[in-house]
Amino acid sequence: MAPYLLTAGVSLLAKSFSVLSCTGSLARCTSVLPSAFFSPVKCLTSEARSPPKRPLNGYMRYVQQQKPIVARQNPEIKAVDLIKTIAQQWRSMSPEQKQPFQEASLRAREQFKVDLERYQAQLTPAQLQEQAQEKRQRRAKRKAIRKKRELTNLGKPKRPRSPFNIFMSEHFEEAKGITSQAKMKSLLEDWRNLFSHQKQVYTQLAEDDKIRYKNEMKSWEDHMVDIGREDLIRERTLSNKKKPAAKAKKATKKAKTVKKATGTSKPSKKTTKSRSAKTVSPPSTKKT
Repeated sequence: MAPYLLTAGVSLLAKSFSVLSCTGSLARCTSVLPSAFFSPVKCLTSEARSPPKRPLNGYMRYVQQQKPIVARQNPEIKAVDLIKTIAQQWRSMSPEQKQPFQEASLRAREQFKVDLERYQAQLTPAQLQEQAQEKRQRRAKRKAIRKKRELTNLGKPKRPRSPFNIFMSEHFEEAKGITSQAKMKSLLEDWRNLFSHQKQVYTQLAEDDKIRYKNEMKSWEDHMVDIGREDLIRERTLSNKKKPAAKAKKATKKAKTVKKATGTSKPSKKTTKSRSAKTVSPPSTKKT
């Protein structure tokens, strides 16, 4: 038993010396240390870390602080009512009470600028270009969402539905499948198996929906012109509205040109006076 303990002690002592002398070889280090204590990726790679997160403003910092407090005081409160309560508290606070949260936000913003410059300094030109492209895409997506929300609030008519969309809306509940994707796949297969005369019903409904959309869009665009939002009107509609005015202007110009060429323009005042002077008869002489 004693020789076995001695051998185990010598082996453990040798491993401890190998740990202390493993500064030159990564393989020797990883053979002794567990993976939980050593991460070769973090030590050897120079890949850029993730970008810094944008700091919270003063209000969001207050929300973060008050959320657990209000939830603890009102265990049955809903999430929407929780945020409304905190927002009401924030509005009732004085500028002096808001100042600590706003100052903390300013300090975090300055630190964010420093971290962002440090992060961008270690990126390659290709990575910077990729980030700029992603930023443009996010900006375009947000712009499209805002525009869609604005058009919805202004009451823009919904686009006409296709025959398959009408068929799908009528049979979606009774379709096979549990998920929406499975139901749509089943409905697509059913649509393909329909006969022509069965599809004709939905085709006619789609044509009627196109007429509905055309009439509603005309009324909506006329209303947009009345309220001064011509920027929301389709270019095709604007061009159609400009055509009659352009034609009338062109016809007027052509009539003036023809009138001038034929010499039927109105005579001037001088010409009228000279003509009247020539046509005046001489005075009659009295007989002596």
